[in-house]
Amino acid sequence: MEETKVVLGFSGGIDSAAAAVRLRSGGYDVTALTLDMTGDRVLLDAACDAARRLGLRHEVLDVRELFRREVEEYFGRSYLEGRTPAPCTRCNTQVKWPSLAAYADSVGARWIATGHYFRIRTVGGRRYVARALDARKDQSYYLWGLAPELLERVMTPMGDVLKESLPQRPGVRESMGVCFLRGRGCRAWLEERYGRQPSGEVVGLDGCLLGRHDGVAFYTAGQRRGLSLPAGMAVVSVDAAANRLVAGPDEALWRRTLWLEACRVTDERELLTAGGDLRLVIRGVGRNPEGPLRVEKTAEGYRVGLDDGAWAPAPGQPAVFYLGERVLGGGIIAKFD
Repeated sequence: MEETKVVLGFSGGIDSAAAAVRLRSGGYDVTALTLDMTGDRVLLDAACDAARRLGLRHEVLDVRELFRREVEEYFGRSYLEGRTPAPCTRCNTQVKWPSLAAYADSVGARWIATGHYFRIRTVGGRRYVARALDARKDQSYYLWGLAPELLERVMTPMGDVLKESLPQRPGVRESMGVCFLRGRGCRAWLEERYGRQPSGEVVGLDGCLLGRHDGVAFYTAGQRRGLSLPAGMAVVSVDAAANRLVAGPDEALWRRTLWLEACRVTDERELLTAGGDLRLVIRGVGRNPEGPLRVEKTAEGYRVGLDDGAWAPAPGQPAVFYLGERVLGGGIIAKFD
């Protein structure tokens, strides 16, 4: 493999364009690779135009079927099952980075990169995903599942960049959110794909009827909007099998034990012995635990005890372990109490 060749995941947005400029200024031979995930010609043409303006070698790789299977179906199925998925985490681990690595292999490139804001730190001979300099743009949370062999060839051109320092480039757009929603809300996408969802009961913790919902797939723990609940109450749990939401007061949403599955950890011994400096991050409508964690190995993954508790975690959400700026690993919330 050629040590100066880099395959850059390129959307044509501000961040991937800045990554290309930084890599090239560092003397690297950059190939801009746009992954065609949804067949959106507008996005593909925009990426092509941005690459042309920057004078980049540009290629497009069709990963639509892989993306449909690993991300879109996962996303929809999770919501229908009453879970709360994180599609960007799934995409990065199952589609984006493996596809970049496979393409890099095919052209003899040593390195792969994207416009993500994160860094790599090496400790004890192991490479770890770490927080970016720009805390507001940091995307390390979504990259906890990257395989160790991928991290060995990852470059992070945006890790030490402050977004506000980037020059504004005419015609270069800001990257969008969940790409396959194409500007629609999650509800509209789910109904288009799976049809109108059946309504059902909203009950209190005591089983008393509080109202009705218009589809369990549209709700998650901690949610209030879209439901006529008494003041101070929110969704506590989603029972997809019974087509029912359970609501309760805010204090009923505190969880002190989480069970994680589908885990990936760089150094399990370090995770289990990290002590009071270890922190857990869960991104969603809830609030993260502030205090120390107790992590134990289980047959399915890890059991995490939280001294201060987490408010409104939901099954399906990633829970990510941080030790200082380093990501030690993470997993998917399976259950809690």
